[in-house]
Amino acid sequence: MADSLRRAVRAVRAAEDSLAFLTLVLLAALLLVEMTARKVFSTGVRDSSVYVEHLVLAATFVAGAVTAREKKHLALATGMFLPKSLKGFAETLTALLASGLTLAFGLSAVSFAWNAFTAADRVGFLPKRLVVLVMAAGFSAMAVRFVSGLKTRRERLWAGAAAAALGVLLGFPPLVQLATRGGGAAAPALTAAGEALQPVLAAAAGPLIVVLLGAAFLGLPIFTVLGGIGYLLFLKGGLPLEIVPNQAYTVLTGGAIPAIPLFAAVGFFLSESGAGERMVRFFQAMLGWFPGGMAVMAVVVCAFFTTFTGASGVTILALGGLLAVILEKAGYPKRFTVGLLTASGSIGLLFPPSLPVIIYGVTAQTSIKDMFIGGLLPGVFLVVSVMAIGIAYSWRRGLPRRRLSAREAARAFVDSFWELLLPFLVFGLYFGGVANLQESAAAALLYVWIVETFIKKDMRVRDLPRIFLKAVPIIGGVLIILALANGLSYYVIDAQIPQRLSDWVAATISSKYVFLLLLNLALLVVGSLMDIFSAILVVVPLIIPLGSLFGIHPVHLGIIFLANLELGYLTPPVGLNLYLASYRFNEPIARVYRDVFVFLLLGLAAVLLITYVPLLTTALL
Repeated sequence: MADSLRRAVRAVRAAEDSLAFLTLVLLAALLLVEMTARKVFSTGVRDSSVYVEHLVLAATFVAGAVTAREKKHLALATGMFLPKSLKGFAETLTALLASGLTLAFGLSAVSFAWNAFTAADRVGFLPKRLVVLVMAAGFSAMAVRFVSGLKTRRERLWAGAAAAALGVLLGFPPLVQLATRGGGAAAPALTAAGEALQPVLAAAAGPLIVVLLGAAFLGLPIFTVLGGIGYLLFLKGGLPLEIVPNQAYTVLTGGAIPAIPLFAAVGFFLSESGAGERMVRFFQAMLGWFPGGMAVMAVVVCAFFTTFTGASGVTILALGGLLAVILEKAGYPKRFTVGLLTASGSIGLLFPPSLPVIIYGVTAQTSIKDMFIGGLLPGVFLVVSVMAIGIAYSWRRGLPRRRLSAREAARAFVDSFWELLLPFLVFGLYFGGVANLQESAAAALLYVWIVETFIKKDMRVRDLPRIFLKAVPIIGGVLIILALANGLSYYVIDAQIPQRLSDWVAATISSKYVFLLLLNLALLVVGSLMDIFSAILVVVPLIIPLGSLFGIHPVHLGIIFLANLELGYLTPPVGLNLYLASYRFNEPIARVYRDVFVFLLLGLAAVLLITYVPLLTTALL
């Protein structure tokens, strides 16, 4: 029996992995075929946009299930401060809540799929209802994974039973909606039961929201916190709970969203190959001859990688060890090295094709191209400010420099030439009007695979699934937050909270400069407590009307927001880079706080300058 169960588990895992790989490959291939057909034959693939949208939908929920299986859904790191005696309780409670909520999301997704589309709606030859049910399947798989990951059989049984009860209770209104759709003898009784239960559920929604907020600090996945709060607010207001999957479907089938998983995969291809070492050698040869040249090299390499990994922390994990060894051999003490590399882990956030910039543009309905152009000078300014500390430190300490060797620099350039071309490829395709953003992402993915497999030969063809699957937890973690937070954003807008906040600010604050200072302070707090992807979905709808109230350029407002959130990666208590650095460099978290403090202060000064000198953002527009 046990052997049969293990074989079944392995078969499910293999099927999930294969499906995740297949959806991502098909997504990239379809975009490339569409781009080629349009340019070469002046025509496109019929209904290609529909196929692309629903491949992203499928990829999101398959990746979400895999991410739950690997226990890699994004959560606040504050749970690590719990004493051992409470950790078991916290794990059980968060698993129970996460499982119950995702089950409720799944039930509402079934009702949404059945009620939002007719039998005539198709994706190719498949009924759209059937395709959209991938949302329910993904939520159900996650619900099972959250409780099956608990340590003991007793915990799994109790948490599973409680989660099932919670999920069915919260998902009862969509179940009633689904069951009574066709009428029948049981319909009146089910409707009456639903109406009787509604006041009870509405009364329980408020306390449950408080429980979710508390559980967020125990490690409850962020997507369940944001999605759960939105779901409970709809429940409290007596609104259709299908709004949550409807908003998830709406955002995931948006135009620019396919670029997110594809650029994330590009980042993993770079980090899994020898590209990092080649880039280090090139910039080491080019920059090592002047004071602080090695520190400058580290910042430039980190910025390059972060543009493609989206400040997900991959840069620190992939290159942190190599760069730390090089810097320490060059005479930099470990404390300075840890601070510099931690600060540099998100330093390329404003440069194309950064994922947060794309998500901000989608959420704020601001031109993504304008956001990238507006972010160039502020991005360079932030990079140079971190470099300046390295140069000043090296100059003061009199650290030895490398001799400039034209031959070595030329060899390193030739060796890293193909990787150095990658940003120019993306720039040329996207900003040159040759391809849209998602097609540029597909072209970048094909390019980096060809380079690393057939030119540099760091990988083999059979490594392709392995690299894609390494990217899946990042893809699933980011996109599922994007999907579920959109429901909360919908509630915030529907309840006219941005308008009320705007009216209050207009009556309370008269100075644009005071508003900008308060905005910076508020965003720093948000950045220290919330990951950037969640913050974009939840906070951006609130600040857009405020920016309009004070006449702030939409792109400038976006760059202020993103620069503050970039700084949030370094801000205690839960800045993501702080914990990744603690793990990667084997340093206590309190020491990492101290190591990064100077860089945090400098970043704060740089963000204030970006805020109060709008020309930095708007000059190139």
